[in-house]
Amino acid sequence: MVRMAGFFAEAVMLLHFAVLAFLLVGGFLAWRWRGVIYPHLAIGAWAILSLLVPVTCPLTTAEEFFRAQAGMPPLGTGFIDHYIDGVWYPESASTLVQLVLGSIVIISWVGFYAGHRAARRLSRC
Repeated sequence: MVRMAGFFAEAVMLLHFAVLAFLLVGGFLAWRWRGVIYPHLAIGAWAILSLLVPVTCPLTTAEEFFRAQAGMPPLGTGFIDHYIDGVWYPESASTLVQLVLGSIVIISWVGFYAGHRAARRLSRC
């Protein structure tokens, strides 16, 4: 049972990384597959909410649960703080990184909107 809990903790951690990757590139994927924009907007809204309000991500909660079941130490902080801040970039750059990544997401949304409008104009002709 402990082995399975460890497996699930790792699986949730990988899913969390996949969600973050989707947050970064999902808007660009929506340029090609328009239906992708809806889950991307939901994840984007969650990201904004989590920056403005101290909420715990359900994936972090799930990982913490499975880590406890496996006898692994708790993260102690959130997913980003544990796996990314200070690991992929210095903690002092976190605001800059958030601004750059947020700008990439906004650019993808603007591009999606512009492409959607252009497609609608073409379909009227």
